[in-house]
Order: sequence, then C-alpha cells, then structure tokens
Amino acid sequence: MSAKTPNPVDKYVGSRVRMRRIMLGLSQEKLGDALGLTFQQIQKYEKGTNRIGASRLHQIADILQVPVSFLFEGGPTNSTSVEGLGEAPSPAYVSDFLATSEGLALTRAFTKITDAKLRRSIVDLVEQIAGTQNPS
Repeated sequence: MSAKTPNPVDKYVGSRVRMRRIMLGLSQEKLGDALGLTFQQIQKYEKGTNRIGASRLHQIADILQVPVSFLFEGGPTNSTSVEGLGEAPSPAYVSDFLATSEGLALTRAFTKITDAKLRRSIVDLVEQIAGTQNPS
C-alpha cells in the first residue's frame, strides 16, 4: 500500500507559511514555540504532510502578520470562478520562486534598490541571460 500523497492545497498553504516565515526571518523552531509546537510539526505543516486546522491557521496568520487569505492567494483551486469576481491569481511560478531562499534573497535585495533605472537595467540583464539559457 502506498503512502497517501498530500493534498495540493495543503502543500500550497504550507509553502506560503514557509515563504512568509522566511521573509520575517523566523526559524521553524521560533514559529513552533509561538504556537506551542515542535519544529518537526512546523516542517510537516510546511510540506503539506499534515493539514493545518482552521484555528491553527488563524494563529499562524496572526504570528506571520498576514490575513488568512494570504496563505491561499494564487493557490490551486477546484472551483469554477465567476467572471468579474476577485483578482486573477499570481502565476504559480511566482509563488514557487518566492518560496525558495534564493527567490526571497533576490527579492529583498532588489527591493532595496531605489534607482528605477538601475532596477530596469537589472531586469534587462536577467532577461538577456535567461534568453541565452533558453533559446526560443
């Protein structure tokens, strides 16, 4: 018998918890302490192995200083959307990128650059490098 695979929504919410925790510079241990849990339990939440209950999700959102909805933004959905309601979710690659330590580090550093022309030059440079890596 194979192990049960995590629900995509649970994995996504866990990855958002991880991303926000890292953005705030919190360790799994510190988040666990604030919740009265072990860092291993936080690991399971972040991997989507264990589901996060509603009250715990609310606690986590408070500690991470975000609304609960932040943890679901851009995530997988099985429902059909009604035209004109809500915003289009961010592409999954954006969330995936921000969930990595490199993505967060790059985003933090990039947002500290105040010169708009310099930021544009950096974007142009990265696009050129990406173009040489993946010729179309």
